[in-house]
Amino acid sequence: MEIAEVESVVRGDAHFVQLRTSDGSTGVGQSACWGYPGAVHAVVETFRPYLLGADPNRIEHHWHHLYRMGPFRGSVLSAAVSAVDLALWDLLGKRLGVPVWQLLGGRVRDRIRLHLLLPGTGAQPLADQAAAAAADGFTAVKFDPLPADHGDLSQARLVAETEATTAAVRDAVGPDVDLLIELHRKLTPLQAQAVVPALARHLPLLVEDPIQIDSVSSQAEVGRRAPQVPMANGERLHTIWEFKELLAQAGAQYVRPDVGLAGGLSHARKIAALAEAYHAAVVTHNCLGPLLTMASVQLDTVIPNFVTQEYSPLDDQLADGPARACVRREGGFLPVPQEPGLGVTLDLTDTRPLDLTGRPVTRIPLRADGSVAYAV
Repeated sequence: MEIAEVESVVRGDAHFVQLRTSDGSTGVGQSACWGYPGAVHAVVETFRPYLLGADPNRIEHHWHHLYRMGPFRGSVLSAAVSAVDLALWDLLGKRLGVPVWQLLGGRVRDRIRLHLLLPGTGAQPLADQAAAAAADGFTAVKFDPLPADHGDLSQARLVAETEATTAAVRDAVGPDVDLLIELHRKLTPLQAQAVVPALARHLPLLVEDPIQIDSVSSQAEVGRRAPQVPMANGERLHTIWEFKELLAQAGAQYVRPDVGLAGGLSHARKIAALAEAYHAAVVTHNCLGPLLTMASVQLDTVIPNFVTQEYSPLDDQLADGPARACVRREGGFLPVPQEPGLGVTLDLTDTRPLDLTGRPVTRIPLRADGSVAYAV
């Protein structure tokens, strides 16, 4: 058996890969570099000559070959490798007739805890959405409490409004729902020093990405300066070497690998093991629909230091879209899938463009003076 076809397609801001073997089996994958799906597609096209005719079972070997083929690396390349890696694991699971989690060591849990991404802004909308999520069975919610004009506020006003919004959400759900606070890399390190400690009294499970990811050391420093608040980082990181630097500098208690960006399941499994060695937990990142959700669940099922899986309202809305999951949400949890492979069917004949992020990369936040603010 060998790889006979490599299909790479872009659908709006989504990028999918489908591999077909000489016996007619197919494996599917998706990348998570949503800002530049066309660039990821172009990289997969350069993989084609190597993949055609290759043995699909040599997953780890293919990972290293593709990652090290050329001297230029980064998130686009890692995303392309991720999509191919997921498709290879999907193929192997289907060939052996078992879910991928069975190939990764077997399950350590019976269901996957979810935290719902709240799309609202402002104290009252977020409080209402959080209360509705709790009523629907979610035991954790994630939200961004920063005001829309955060780039133009005084330090005192920025801290006060952010804290007030967080308080409203906490009041709405009480002590039995965990709060995951996402700051979307919008703050400077100096702003973060004031904002993050102010959120501590609401006992968040974590505060994520207060500052830009340009420097691993700077991210770690923010975490060390606010030891009373657990810090989460990593959704835009893509190698074990970046995660090692972050963890070694004691900057994160939670790591956030995305299987569509951080090297697929092959590499994300290593990141989870690395975090375990530092007594850090894993909160898998994902906001791009059912295929990556199901791929993430394969990892969540087998690692001991998993805490909660990101779940987007898109997963419910796209349940009958081009990528369909074999399991459906049950309140705030997903059952462990039993279907072979990743547990996803992908219909690439559906050519409708997807809008998974709702934000064109050309639309970035500006301050009142016209300068570019920190973008998400």
